Amino acid sequence: MIPVNKFKLKAEDRKILIKSLKNNWISSAGPEVKIFEDKFKKLIGKRYCSSVSSGSAALDVALKVIDIKKGDEVIIPNFTIISPAISIVKLGAKPVPVDCDLYNWNMQINKIEGLITKKTKALIATHTYGYPVEIDKIKRICKKHKLILIEDAAEMLGHKYKGKFCGSFGDLSIFSLYSNKHITTGEGGMLLTSLKKYKDKIFDFKNLCFGKKNRFNHYEIGWNYRYTNMQAALGINQIKRISNIIKKKKSIGSKYFNNLKDEKNLFIQNPKVKHFENVYWVVGVLILNKKITAEKFRAELKKYKIETRSFFWPIHRQDIFKKINLKFQKHYSNSDYLSKYGFYLPSGLDTKNNDIDYVCDSVKKIIKKFNL
Repeated sequence: MIPVNKFKLKAEDRKILIKSLKNNWISSAGPEVKIFEDKFKKLIGKRYCSSVSSGSAALDVALKVIDIKKGDEVIIPNFTIISPAISIVKLGAKPVPVDCDLYNWNMQINKIEGLITKKTKALIATHTYGYPVEIDKIKRICKKHKLILIEDAAEMLGHKYKGKFCGSFGDLSIFSLYSNKHITTGEGGMLLTSLKKYKDKIFDFKNLCFGKKNRFNHYEIGWNYRYTNMQAALGINQIKRISNIIKKKKSIGSKYFNNLKDEKNLFIQNPKVKHFENVYWVVGVLILNKKITAEKFRAELKKYKIETRSFFWPIHRQDIFKKINLKFQKHYSNSDYLSKYGFYLPSGLDTKNNDIDYVCDSVKKIIKKFNL
């Protein structure tokens, strides 16, 4: 079976991890944590960086830091992982989803201002599947309406938009270090900002809000979202290789594109668009003629021993939000289409050229079989 994602750990990564263990540093108090955070913030270009236990934890802390509370509204993409919506709902606030573009899969920027109300306090802008959202336009909207911008760059570490690193645009920016990301420490995340007013709050909320005078008299509800020294050690060498990792991801995506671009009823994103390149965190494809659903196409690929993944299930269709009677607008046609006819192909860092050739040949056989 060709896996949809497979991470390749190098000997140098194992070496620094073993070194940290030999030095008996395991907890979040170890020296590698600060080393990793410093390298991370230097890369992105932010003043402050705090490691956390996951990308979802970074969202929790970011929203708490900006004081999102009951009655507030936060605008988010409708086509995204459920994490931003969950983080908002946990604080008693309401997520307000924006439909996505059918071909770049990011939130439709021209729909944002129509959703802003007196209750809107923040906007979470996500770069989806390796394709940068036009974050400069979103930043201007946030400035105009005095909204706090949280940039979700979970899938974009090391990639640039108009010459600046993704994750450098938000008032707060989050990254994920999960096993399928550009660099991974198994689990983990980063929360960055250049605003001093958020720095200490971030540390406190990820660290149980211990008291200043009496450590165990906690002044606010926080979480234990700390990040271990072992994880940090695993990330230090990877971040040094980030430019080569990005180059590899682009190469994988470009090879898929060149193999499949002439299939008229199967859409694959172009490697180069306007002011930026697609980094292909994953290589997604979209069926255009509705003769076969993504679910059925994926079942066919499984017969060829090829693992795939479905696209995100839209926020407005999540069962949990129906259960708690959370109301959204009725029409998100692009998100609905993507969730039914989109999926992604094997594209992890260990994907070989012959794997890509085999996957593309198999895709073409299925297209021919169903006369797409």
